[in-house]
Amino acid sequence: MSARATPEPRGYPEAIVGRAEPFGVRRIETESPGVDYLWRVRWAVEEPYEQHVVPQPRLHLAAEEGRLLVHGVTRRPFSRRLVGRGHVLGASFVPGGFHGYLRAPVGGLSDAVRPAAEVLGVDDRPYAARVLAPDASDDAMVAALTEFLGVVGYKADPRADEITALVTEAERDRSMVRADALAERAGVSLRTLQREFATYVGIGPKWVLQRFRLLDAAAAARSGDAVDWAELATALGFSDQAHLVRRFTEVVGTPPATYAREVGAPAGPRRRSS
Repeated sequence: MSARATPEPRGYPEAIVGRAEPFGVRRIETESPGVDYLWRVRWAVEEPYEQHVVPQPRLHLAAEEGRLLVHGVTRRPFSRRLVGRGHVLGASFVPGGFHGYLRAPVGGLSDAVRPAAEVLGVDDRPYAARVLAPDASDDAMVAALTEFLGVVGYKADPRADEITALVTEAERDRSMVRADALAERAGVSLRTLQREFATYVGIGPKWVLQRFRLLDAAAAARSGDAVDWAELATALGFSDQAHLVRRFTEVVGTPPATYAREVGAPAGPRRRSS
């Protein structure tokens, strides 16, 4: 299988905190069901470098430290220390997509990182060795990870697809800021939606909505445009500017206005998940 670069990187580029200058990120198309895209990172640094990433409501499977590791949705800030030269390949699952491989509620994986063999019942080490080989090409890495997912196998679930579509709608609609409004749009009670999100997404709808709106704020900070933060806070469903500043700082590590000064050079058009 050939590794094909997507015409437009998907996901949230603004989820990478700062400018991420020491490494290159490539997003790669895949035909594996339930997977939005594969992502490959290569780096070469003279001094150790700490990269922070804003967690999103999706699970990842990544080749690291000799294993394929399942990263559940995490509420905590995520960072990775890069040393020397290396590379990582991972799969980013659409919200609801990992359920088809696990065939069980994914909520038990939240805030956890576990070897894929423990989670999926297939020895991941031979596949991780192929991905992490020093001379591995992108095509070889993609083939290994794709083969692993094929061996695990995927079971389609129509409700998972509906939840994926609902999360995508919530992501794209900046006016969607309340979990009860999302439940109403889905035609279910809030309690039912919370239960279904725990099963398929791994975290509750309130967290998902606020995380998308914080990423909208990060995109505004990166745009290079002047931002009325009080006005934006109201538009994104925060009680006031102080609330937005507090939540943004917890997740990104610095207040939005400060972050805009640090990284706010124009960064091109926004790319969103498909």
